Amino acid sequence: MNLVHGTWEPRPADRWEDAFLSGNGRHGVLSFGDPYDDRVIVTHHTLVRPNGAEHARPPRLAAELPDLQDQLLAGELTAAETFTDGRPLQWVQPFHPAFQIRLRRARPDSAPSDEPPRHRRYRRSVDFTSGETAVACAGVAGRVFVSRADDVIVQQVTGLDLDISLDHRLPGAPADLAVGRSALLTPDGALLTLRARYPDGDRAYTGVTLVVVTGGRTALTRPGVRITGAESVLLLTRVRRHTGEPDVTEEQRALSDLPHSYDDLLDRHLALHRTAYARVALDLHADPDERALPGSELLKRPRSTALLERLFAAGRYHLLSSAGLNPPRLTGLWTGDWDTAWSGAFTNNANLNLQTASAAAAALPEVTDALAALIHRQLGDWRENARTVFGARGAVAPAHTDGESGLSYHFGREYPHQLWTAGADWLLKPLVDHDETRGERDPRTVAALAEVALFYEDFLGRTDADGQLVVVPSYSPENRPANASWGALNAAMDLSAARHALLTAADHHPHDPERADRWRALADRLPPHRINADGALAEWAWPGLDDAYDHRHLSHLYGVWPLDEINPYDTPRLAAAAHRALALRGAENDSAHGRLHHALIAARLRDGRRVADALADVLDGDFFHASLMSAHYPHRDVYNADAAHTLPALLIEALVQSTPDRLVLLPALPSALPTGELRGVRTRFGAELDLTWGPDGARAVLRPRRTHRIEVRTSSDGAQPLQLVAGEDHVLTLGAW
Repeated sequence: MNLVHGTWEPRPADRWEDAFLSGNGRHGVLSFGDPYDDRVIVTHHTLVRPNGAEHARPPRLAAELPDLQDQLLAGELTAAETFTDGRPLQWVQPFHPAFQIRLRRARPDSAPSDEPPRHRRYRRSVDFTSGETAVACAGVAGRVFVSRADDVIVQQVTGLDLDISLDHRLPGAPADLAVGRSALLTPDGALLTLRARYPDGDRAYTGVTLVVVTGGRTALTRPGVRITGAESVLLLTRVRRHTGEPDVTEEQRALSDLPHSYDDLLDRHLALHRTAYARVALDLHADPDERALPGSELLKRPRSTALLERLFAAGRYHLLSSAGLNPPRLTGLWTGDWDTAWSGAFTNNANLNLQTASAAAAALPEVTDALAALIHRQLGDWRENARTVFGARGAVAPAHTDGESGLSYHFGREYPHQLWTAGADWLLKPLVDHDETRGERDPRTVAALAEVALFYEDFLGRTDADGQLVVVPSYSPENRPANASWGALNAAMDLSAARHALLTAADHHPHDPERADRWRALADRLPPHRINADGALAEWAWPGLDDAYDHRHLSHLYGVWPLDEINPYDTPRLAAAAHRALALRGAENDSAHGRLHHALIAARLRDGRRVADALADVLDGDFFHASLMSAHYPHRDVYNADAAHTLPALLIEALVQSTPDRLVLLPALPSALPTGELRGVRTRFGAELDLTWGPDGARAVLRPRRTHRIEVRTSSDGAQPLQLVAGEDHVLTLGAW
């Protein structure tokens, strides 16, 4: 295993948060690696616990909207607090684990229970290039991966006799979960099933594990099977969420039809996983001795370039592994606890957006496809949100979703998410970026953009004294003006999102000039951003609304990142005001997403020092578990994928930025990274890029797939035109800086 493209530990995981991860975007596993009492926790993207949200609808508020708009425009700045149907805050259905596969072996006399595993030549590891987690210890070995090709969990164990069972008893599991387990012998070994029905309904999930034994004997033993004298054991596992009774016979047949060879199944999987993972790589020329360290030891060296290399690689691996049926949740695809923070939801007002930020540049179309799948499944619900809350055509995305419903029902007085209209634009932005990298437009994305523009056609009907449109009500997640309530007017994010949505939809409809012209005209009537008395870009462009600076979200700088609306080249005055706003912003609760969001904006504004400081805050803050999955808060508090999945995007943005017509090289290189190589990055003008840099300068190789003229910017302020020709490599050389 290449120690940049994997990690290892000299002892088993004591906590599920430290368990190594594998996944295929549907099934996931968390592997503890105990040689004598191993546990593999099984998850699936569809596993959400019914809590009443499955019946929730958006509030019917459209008839009351004109009165609310009148009140806000008249200066009644708390009026939006009553724009509700009075329901209590309803969380989305919480994500939960399925069960754990338990593998118990008799401990040999030569291995007393109090002997540290490292003295028995113990090692557990995960190989990012293959998706395999493995454990080896004194003649006992096991390995597991989740197949992208066959959508099955594949596990192989050798050494010693063992008992195998499926066990639902995980932290927070409901006491009234109705669980049934069965085991039966088969010609090749055994079949284990676990069925769990949620309380008060007919929804359930069933796990099926086919046990294939080579040599030895298999016998039933409560609650599973005992295997003695075997050369090796292969376990094939799937989970299904369902209503009514599952067809276990069909599941058994499907598993039996798969090759009963670990290596054959792995080869089929590698053709998809390794190809995707290997597209992009970062080499910071780290110390080989540090590269060889276990992850837990490397995390104690926050200034190590070997740590950044490994976190970049782990972030891409975990992001790829959690994306398939859905994009990553707040916890990616993994949890070992039924009490998942914030329901383990898809949170669309920063978290999901940050986690998927690298998809286009880091060459992970699998992530973009997963995000697109979620959007297109829920587009009908988005239409209902627009119609029910706003009385409008078109589509409005919710702030939270469990993956089943896209309806806006999660809101409260301090979190009036039902007012938020910018979500659809942010969610569609990675899809637009992806289409730009490949030079082809997905007709589903084009249609969704039109739906968002249609919403703004209906919603943007109020004007100010100067005849400019007003976004009212307007919500800047999850902040409020210092002198008003959360529901306000002309939040900077809403202005940027509306303008971007309308102009992007117009650009994507060249064959419908009447609609395109109408959308552009509407965008032109939106007011400009406001610069406040502190010289900062105001979070609300409405006069008289004062900024509240100490907040984890940076919604008002949406025009800087991820959009290109505000930048140092085309809008230097607004970029300076945005930079001032960034400098004034507090960290509030020290959340990882706030730190990295801050750094991404700093990178766009060419502030390498601020990028380095934010990155140091995360690395010094003990945000990463031994698994190299991250936490929401410092000191590994609350398992959360934001930092793990966002860090690759930050490092790429610090090194390379692109628009359809511009390339920026080394815009915000932290001084702690004096040398390195970034290979395989995709640009939005359709070229693949390799970048090397060091004390004597830098070299970029562009491999364009289409003919196009761009401008190139480097650490100096000047711009140089560059004509790219499809199929012809172009080399750019930069002097020392």
